[in-house]
Amino acid sequence: MEFTQQNANQNTVISFDDLTITLSHSKLKLPCFISSNESKELSAIELTEVDKEFLFPLLSKESIDLLIIGTGSSPVFLSPKQQMSLSEINLGVECMNNTSACSSFNLLLGDLRKVGLLIL
Repeated sequence: MEFTQQNANQNTVISFDDLTITLSHSKLKLPCFISSNESKELSAIELTEVDKEFLFPLLSKESIDLLIIGTGSSPVFLSPKQQMSLSEINLGVECMNNTSACSSFNLLLGDLRKVGLLIL
């Protein structure tokens, strides 16, 4: 799926498929983490493994208020225990399908929000 470019100076999502995601300045293999100024390919991870310890190295370089998690072709949600753990570090989390996740990320990034995108 392709998206309209919002801002060439940020990591705007241009397109994605089942294996890769194309940003305004780079192309990454999935899974990956993206924020306004950072992008990083990750080793294979399941949604059940997303917790404070996993996210700390990703979030330590840039302040993020909201993490959008793309969970594939259909939305899968965090457990209540995971949600409570992430709320302890003042991180809002939304899980959605990849298309919605990329669209929401671009929209919030364009509004200069402190947002991150984790595509699994």
